[in-house]
Amino acid sequence: MILYYDPQSKRESMEWRYKGGKSPRKAKVQQSTKKLMCTIFWDFQGILMLDFKERNTVVNGEYYASLIYKLRDKIKEKRRGKLSKGVLLLHGNAPVHTAGVSKDAVRQCGFTEVQHPPYSPDMAPSDYYLFPNLKRDLRGTKFSSDEELQAAVFSHFEDKKCDYFYRFSIGID
Repeated sequence: MILYYDPQSKRESMEWRYKGGKSPRKAKVQQSTKKLMCTIFWDFQGILMLDFKERNTVVNGEYYASLIYKLRDKIKEKRRGKLSKGVLLLHGNAPVHTAGVSKDAVRQCGFTEVQHPPYSPDMAPSDYYLFPNLKRDLRGTKFSSDEELQAAVFSHFEDKKCDYFYRFSIGID
C-alpha cells in the first residue's frame, strides 16, 4: 500500500544536537486514510510492470491471474527472447498466489514458480529493499489524487539504472 501522505517519522528524522540544545518540532504521525495498492513485477534489469488496483476491486485469484497474463505480455514487450529462455517467478504464498486459477495462469504462461519459503523478511527483496526505498522517497509528500500518486511512483523508478535492481536482486546493499 502506498499512502497519499506518510509524514516523516520521528525515528527517521532524528538528529544530533548539543547537550541542552532544543529539539526540532515534529509533526504528529498519523496514518493516511487514503491509500493505493500497487503490485510491482521486476527483475534484475528493472521494472517490468506496475499495476495500481482500482478502488473497490477485490484482489482474488482471478485478479492475480489477469496480472500474470499481463506480465507475460510485458515480458514479451520489454525482454525479447526471455520467455523462450524461461521465466522464474517468485511471489509470496498469499492465498491469491496459491489459488488454483493463479497457478493455472502461471503454468499457461510458461513460468516456473520458485517455491517461496515460509514468511521471512530477509528472503523477499521487495519487502526489505524495493518498497522501503519507494516509501522513504515518497514520505512527506502529499498527494491529492490517484493519478498524482501513480505519477510519483513511476517517476521514482524511471530514473533507476539496472544496477539499482541488480544489486539487491543478488543481495548486495
